[in-house]
Amino acid sequence: VQLVESGGGLVQAGGSLRLSCVVSGLPAGAYAKGWFRQAPGKEREFVGGISWAGGRAYGDAVKGRFAISEDNTKNRVYLQMDSLKPEDTALYYCTAKSTRPHSSWSLRDPAEYDSWGQGTQVTVSS
Repeated sequence: VQLVESGGGLVQAGGSLRLSCVVSGLPAGAYAKGWFRQAPGKEREFVGGISWAGGRAYGDAVKGRFAISEDNTKNRVYLQMDSLKPEDTALYYCTAKSTRPHSSWSLRDPAEYDSWGQGTQVTVSS
């Protein structure tokens, strides 16, 4: 399985960026895809996730500003980031879940995902 992110960069506060991730190597598709981020010295943080059924979840810090979506092939997942803040600065990782979910699984749990990209840097200047 390979995940390749793109779209990161430097943007001023209040601006927008759109991250993209191509997921390959999953002929049957992924049960879920998500975005996490990690800033220096901080814990990895859930940003957004989308299930095979189209259900979505967002981290509290980005709710109302970020939106996750995927294309019709479900091989590409996007993260639209609006109203960016300096505290959104981090390395953003795309992730996919290829294993069948158990009954109490959560999009927010990083342990649910088994494939990760290398990350794309987002820097928001004040």
